[in-house]
Amino acid sequence: MDTQRTPLPAAVPHSVFEDTLGLMTGCLFVALAVLMFRESQLFTGGTTGLAFVLHYLSGWPLGAWLFVVNLPFYVFAWLALGPVFTLKSFVAVGLMSLYVEALPSLLSFGHLDPAFAAVMAGLLAGTGILILIRHGASLGGIGVLAIYLQKTRGWRAGTVQMGADVLILLGGLVVLSPLQLLLSVLGAVAVNLVIGVNHRTDRYFGV
Repeated sequence: MDTQRTPLPAAVPHSVFEDTLGLMTGCLFVALAVLMFRESQLFTGGTTGLAFVLHYLSGWPLGAWLFVVNLPFYVFAWLALGPVFTLKSFVAVGLMSLYVEALPSLLSFGHLDPAFAAVMAGLLAGTGILILIRHGASLGGIGVLAIYLQKTRGWRAGTVQMGADVLILLGGLVVLSPLQLLLSVLGAVAVNLVIGVNHRTDRYFGV
């Protein structure tokens, strides 16, 4: 019986057009998710969740907070993942911030059930983040710091990311009710479910 595995096909790099379309689409999906979270007065983990808390506390534009809170993490992105990834991530965060501020003039929600919003926004955000990952970009934040600490300190990136998300979600109790926090956790689970199921190098060969 032949037990040899079929070799994986060679990866074909994305073109500039494909990367541009990927960043625009991925950021749009995440921005729509962010608007659904905000409409339902929910939030999520990572620096996006931190931006939500600051937005709820200050009343300042969410898009501005999304951009500002990610600025310190570009240093870690540059050190851990290089200039190309950092530049793409900078563009992605800026684009998403613009989407978040511009989209409310193009759509509104007459009725949005919070439980549905938590799940649907989580699925949308996970899909958008997955698109960005496959085009060599991210939305910056805790994930980049986690990768940097794994490379330099040997800390497990997943553990760092999870710990930070837990702290940020718990910090949401300052501005959210326990039910809103529970639904926010549900949304965060949906995000990670999409990424965990689909982000596998043995099933995707684009670079």
